[in-house]
Amino acid sequence: MITHKKVTIFFISLLLFLFLLKADKGINELWFLVVALPFLAITIYGTARISSNYIVKAFCNNPLEKEKKIALTFDDGPSVYTLEVLELLKKYNAKATFFCIGKNIETHPEILQKVIDEGHLVGNHSYSHSKFFDFYTEPTIRKELQKTDKLLEKFTSKKINFFRPPYGVTTPSIGRALKITGHKTIGWNIRSLDGGTTNVELILNRIKKRVSPGGIVLLHDTGSHSVLVLEQFLQFLQQNNYEVISIEELLNLKAYAD
Repeated sequence: MITHKKVTIFFISLLLFLFLLKADKGINELWFLVVALPFLAITIYGTARISSNYIVKAFCNNPLEKEKKIALTFDDGPSVYTLEVLELLKKYNAKATFFCIGKNIETHPEILQKVIDEGHLVGNHSYSHSKFFDFYTEPTIRKELQKTDKLLEKFTSKKINFFRPPYGVTTPSIGRALKITGHKTIGWNIRSLDGGTTNVELILNRIKKRVSPGGIVLLHDTGSHSVLVLEQFLQFLQQNNYEVISIEELLNLKAYAD
């Protein structure tokens, strides 16, 4: 497996070798650029793609699942639209995992309580979900995770195990923070992109064609268009004999620790 640590060691070794050659034979400095550019490209790809496991191990699906079972996850709530999502999940007897933003928990504690009361799971999605989260230092990231954990644990009474990084981006600082907090990173393999477009037909077609046993779907509970997508998607799953199960059951991982 290609990881950030292995790649960094490899390219540092190459750079050291070039320095030795330069000192001995005076090679062209462009060779340093030739080495640096692939390192930069690999790192950008690895940090931006959560399923690459480049920085941290992320659980994005269960490739061993052969039965028609799938998990639903919702990011960025709680919000007023979470209530509509909950009604649909109840209607179709489906359980989901909600990755919550700390500041939104403070705004809608009663909605988060309803999520818990109706038997759904919750996970950590940072406190601020800042656009600059990926550039935060390890101590700042750790504080965000711990602050959100405390908010969630008021409702679960148990330690939060699941974390989903904002935008699905992982960095060395995030990796170092997770080693301290002990969270398991939960990704996805079916991304709706409903956070970037409100075109219901486009979103629905995108996720329907990606459905397969053991998949994890990423949706948002923060917009009316996502609610419309969810109802039609749940109908599609029902018509195709798919069972919506929890992340815990799909991945055989515990969402909470005592």
